[in-house]
Amino acid sequence: MLPPISFPTNPALTWCRRLGAALALLAALTTLGGGALAATMSTAEYTEVTRLLHAGQGAEALARADRYLAANPRDPQMQFIKAVVLSETGHPDQAEPILLKLTRDYPELAEPYNNLAVLYAARGELGLAREALDNALRINPKYATARENLGDVYARLARQAWQQAREADKTNDRLAPKIEAIDKLLAPADKPAGR
Repeated sequence: MLPPISFPTNPALTWCRRLGAALALLAALTTLGGGALAATMSTAEYTEVTRLLHAGQGAEALARADRYLAANPRDPQMQFIKAVVLSETGHPDQAEPILLKLTRDYPELAEPYNNLAVLYAARGELGLAREALDNALRINPKYATARENLGDVYARLARQAWQQAREADKTNDRLAPKIEAIDKLLAPADKPAGR
């Protein structure tokens, strides 16, 4: 398995700072398509695409991922990495179909569900985000990143409910402190918690 890697945080996704950069997909997936040499070569490619992304070279990372996928179109780990690159470089609309395909082709993987949840939540689709995270946690109940993201989704849902209650009853003095407290809780941290 590869070690977890932190990715830079896209400002559009700051509420949910833990984009599932869990490149530690199942070890068996790393070796799909052939032996130890292929696994070593694949690992080098994953590392290089990730390094390019970390270095702020998103276009180069995407080009490298695309070249690799042209030769290895069924590699789920590089597909996942490509989706992360697209998400982190401001193209979530292109990342989403890749992640959805991964959930269909590899339903045993929790990471694509987590990343879909991040995309949904960034668009304000909190119900879909919650559903995707529930799927991730059904697959891997110990997936701490997904559990943390689910907490963020529930916090956003609570804020929505309190804001709607405040609009319906402007005399309710209990709501403003709750909304302020949750806004503080959800404010972007100085250092995002990457995984």
